[in-house]
Amino acid sequence: MSTAVNDRDDSEVTAKRRSGWLGPGLLISASFIGPGTVTTATVTGASFGFALTWAIVFSIVATIILQEMSARLGLMGGLSTGEAMRETFESPVAKLLMISLIVTAIGIGGAAYAGGDTTGTALALSDVTGLSIPVLSCIIVAVIVVLLLTGSYKVIEKFMTALVIILALIFLITAVAVKPDLGAMFKGIFVPGLPDGSVLTAIALIGTTVVPYNVFLHSNLVQEKWGDEPGKLSLKKARVDNIVSISIGGLITLAIVATAASTLFAQGIAAESAAELAEPLRPVLGDFAPWALAIGLFAAGLTSAIAGPLGAAYAISGVLGWSSDLKDNRFRAIYLAVVLIGLVIAVTGVNPIQVIVLAQAANGILLPVVAFFLLYTMNNKKLLGDNANGLASNILGGFIFLVTVVLGGYSLYSLF
Repeated sequence: MSTAVNDRDDSEVTAKRRSGWLGPGLLISASFIGPGTVTTATVTGASFGFALTWAIVFSIVATIILQEMSARLGLMGGLSTGEAMRETFESPVAKLLMISLIVTAIGIGGAAYAGGDTTGTALALSDVTGLSIPVLSCIIVAVIVVLLLTGSYKVIEKFMTALVIILALIFLITAVAVKPDLGAMFKGIFVPGLPDGSVLTAIALIGTTVVPYNVFLHSNLVQEKWGDEPGKLSLKKARVDNIVSISIGGLITLAIVATAASTLFAQGIAAESAAELAEPLRPVLGDFAPWALAIGLFAAGLTSAIAGPLGAAYAISGVLGWSSDLKDNRFRAIYLAVVLIGLVIAVTGVNPIQVIVLAQAANGILLPVVAFFLLYTMNNKKLLGDNANGLASNILGGFIFLVTVVLGGYSLYSLF
């Protein structure tokens, strides 16, 4: 099974129309650009100007490296990350512990953040529409459920791509309009620094981009997109998509930081949330400023609200040995459960802070575990043959693993 994908030749798909060069990577970008990322980036720019822009670049490079491994595992190994993890742990005890960790961390984390994403998306529209958070939350979840129940990867990809385009247009145009100090921006990128009180903010900025469930999500998405194309061509497309799409996500985050740095930081205004961006933007965008921000936050929230449950379903289905088909009933049950729990958190007004704290703690433990496992698996020449990691990939992957250990440690320390 693991070598069949690698042996495909061009004759297998000559009668089929090949897919384009972008898709799965855009969904990965969409998943990490959520209300939390927008808020974190805003607070970063407002509090520290361009001093932490290096953290954005690092997080994007780290994400590109990890997601490339996930894509290569899916296309050249013929396995999802969850399936590969299940096959790697042969000991019943080790396998049970692994499954328990993944199901608990990804399940709780997915539900907690689904609640946060749903609430964030509803909040983005409540001020401009006048509708209540519960009503908007129900409408948003209905859209998500209908989209996922189509069982069509192409429909989900097109919808998410449209939202990413909206995100990019809103935040990039806004950033250009405020005329940021490019010299200060590039200095922040190439001369790393940690101003007083910025350590946890830098960690948060990286942590909102390097997301554990995306490692599971990507290996499935590339198979949905390019699984029936020649191995070398599909991998080339996946790599181009990975670099371009995730870089777009990084540019969006950088644009948000630049906007906050050029308005709030320049005026000495401390930001408590991304919503405070609207007022400084009025001289540039006029009465459209609140709407522009609302549309951007809505797109950010909805993309994460869709991708999060999908990633959780792929991860849990993979480690449990269940089908990852979008139309499979057990797969649908997982993502519907995640979405609906998120809806309960949003509609009932239950403060999700305690659940999110638990989710952060679980993710702090899970991220280095997933990074280590992925690095270990990518050295399996029996599984990947010539597509296994080389020296350069192992050095980069090893460095990222060490960083995830530090990030996880700091996250847990900050929580307790």
